[in-house]
Amino acid sequence: MVQVSSVENGSVLPQFYTNYLEGKRHLAQEEIEILKKANKNSDSTWQNVWVSKNFDPLLVSNCEIHGFLVIGLLSNVTLKYHDLALTAGLYDSYLENAVIGDNSVVRNVKYLSNYKIGNRNILFNIQEMSATNHSKFGNGILKEGEPESNRIWIGVGNENDGRAVLAFEGMTTADAYIWAKYRDDQNLLARFSEITGNAFSKELNTYGITEDDVVIKNTTLLKDAKIGNSTYIKGAFKLKNITILSSEDEPSQIGEGVEMVNGIMNPGSKAFYQAVAVRFVIGRNCQLKYGARLLNSILGDNSTVSCCELLNNLIFPFHEQHHNSSFLIASILGGQSNIASGATIGSNHNSRAADGEMYAGRGFWPGLCSDFKHNSRFASFTLISKGSYQNELNIVYPFSLVASNGPYQPVTIIPAYWFMYNMYAVARNKAKFEKRDKRVVKVQNIEMDPLAPDTIQEVEVALRRIIELTADYLVAVKNQEILKALKIYGRRSNEFYQTAKDYLHQNPDAGFTLNDKSSQKKFGALILKPVRAYKTYRRIVKYFAARTLCEYCGRQKITSLSYSDIKRISELPLFLDWVNAGGQIIPQKKLEQLFDMIKNLTVNSWDEIHKFYDECQEHYEDYKAAYALNALEKLYSRPISEFDEKIFEDILEDVKIANRDMYDATLISRMKDFDDEFRMQTFRNAREMNAVLGSFTDNEFIVTMKEQAGSLEKQIDLLFSQLI
Repeated sequence: MVQVSSVENGSVLPQFYTNYLEGKRHLAQEEIEILKKANKNSDSTWQNVWVSKNFDPLLVSNCEIHGFLVIGLLSNVTLKYHDLALTAGLYDSYLENAVIGDNSVVRNVKYLSNYKIGNRNILFNIQEMSATNHSKFGNGILKEGEPESNRIWIGVGNENDGRAVLAFEGMTTADAYIWAKYRDDQNLLARFSEITGNAFSKELNTYGITEDDVVIKNTTLLKDAKIGNSTYIKGAFKLKNITILSSEDEPSQIGEGVEMVNGIMNPGSKAFYQAVAVRFVIGRNCQLKYGARLLNSILGDNSTVSCCELLNNLIFPFHEQHHNSSFLIASILGGQSNIASGATIGSNHNSRAADGEMYAGRGFWPGLCSDFKHNSRFASFTLISKGSYQNELNIVYPFSLVASNGPYQPVTIIPAYWFMYNMYAVARNKAKFEKRDKRVVKVQNIEMDPLAPDTIQEVEVALRRIIELTADYLVAVKNQEILKALKIYGRRSNEFYQTAKDYLHQNPDAGFTLNDKSSQKKFGALILKPVRAYKTYRRIVKYFAARTLCEYCGRQKITSLSYSDIKRISELPLFLDWVNAGGQIIPQKKLEQLFDMIKNLTVNSWDEIHKFYDECQEHYEDYKAAYALNALEKLYSRPISEFDEKIFEDILEDVKIANRDMYDATLISRMKDFDDEFRMQTFRNAREMNAVLGSFTDNEFIVTMKEQAGSLEKQIDLLFSQLI
């Protein structure tokens, strides 16, 4: 039962209401007489009503009041939101144990119970708005005396709840990822649950909340809901056990027919047009619309989902998923992804249990009507051609194109495809996401550049894989050099693979195809254009490294690197294993450090964990510089102190080519949209096309990229000038 305390008139008042009695008073007798005539209650009711000094009893009409009622300043003013304009006051409503803020409107609310209403609220045409004393507002906690079975988990990544996490107000995709991913550490998992539980009171004393400037109209049910500042709710069907976070700068909105149960929506997000969310966390600046179903899932910041179904997913920021026929099941997606219509991702019928999983790095992009099997894994920026993929996939080649050749056949993979044929998409990626990032408060750190340590480490894996497969190919075709190395050094020796590496360098026009048996279960994959992919990957690593070192020079306010600068970078912490943790790229060792701090009780709250993320981000650019230097050393199989003039010139040449190619290929890719006869055939003339599509010469991104490419080339010219 709710705790009570005595008050001056001998009545009893729920404990929490005493917090709102400062500056309030009982009704005067003349006010009671006015209220009795306009409302439905007996004399005893009015003893349980507290009002502010300036109270106009004429603004309370045709209400039924039970329990206790605290009313703030109530003046004859009109509140207006869009086309809705209503006079402040309480009208035609049932009110029970409620606190009403200053100059709010409660009109035609059929049942309002156990709520604290903020200032300047408009509550209009609501069937039920109530809260229990054990409300959790979507947080995965328990109240006093509740059994563990009452706790609500979100089963991300696996339908069997093997990766389930507890939602909490302030949760980011980074939090969800470290909780869902590192399941082998039971002490860590226990601490996550403990930290979450300690953040909330277990007392049975909760009440519903609407903060200031909230508008709720034409809504059926709000139950155990916490509604943030400036939230706009219209025509919602059911809102139960939820928190809607919102602010004046980042207002949230819920629209017609929406049903949201057991979850948390962050500021600046919108759900409307019959969308459904059950057991969920929705990030900042997200949209859920047009009948979308978000179930047992966590959706990262700046994402849009419409029409489709998402079940048991953890999705990092910048996810796009539209169209009625697409759905995504039991997956962890690295963000910056786009799911095309008809994609059926995650069929688990190749197992006796619903425990299949899928993981895709950043930039996952399956084509129309693609379908996949669990368990599958995709490197970052994998583009999947339309097709039915009836066997599990393991794609280790980032920026690749994968195509199906039908059942019982190897898939085809073109590594580094994006850099060869779709440079516009790569180059535009960062600018596109920066433009779409409408968050005012940026709690989640997000890497938007396609070339970052997480993707470069995948490039390094792909380079190694191409060398290994090339070695196998050369053995199969009885290449004498590789056979000699095999005989002398053995298959797993560095010398054996160096022979295959030398072959790739010495035969730039070789047109062979590789067979990667590990890329698809049973039937493997054909790797097309491996020599060109190898060269392109190496060039991209050099480009990333040189650009990162140029950025380091910019931070240090120097124009070129000296050997003392190289020494200084070499002394920075070097991390070789990187994790895409909810969109932020963090060294694996830093996460392990965080986990140790959590388990030894040095870190005891999610705010402290977020502070650790921010500290990692503060040092991220330095970590990148050390990693960039190491990447160059691995490419040339020697420390940078042993680089000669020829190596530095080779790096500069490749980086300049990559820089120019990035701009030129972007220009050509975009130009195709303007000079292709099939693109033009729906327009009467070029003027009409320009009016519809915009002029190619006015493309803001192209202009900006030209300037950036020119600036970077000047920096690259100077980068190693002291070392050559």
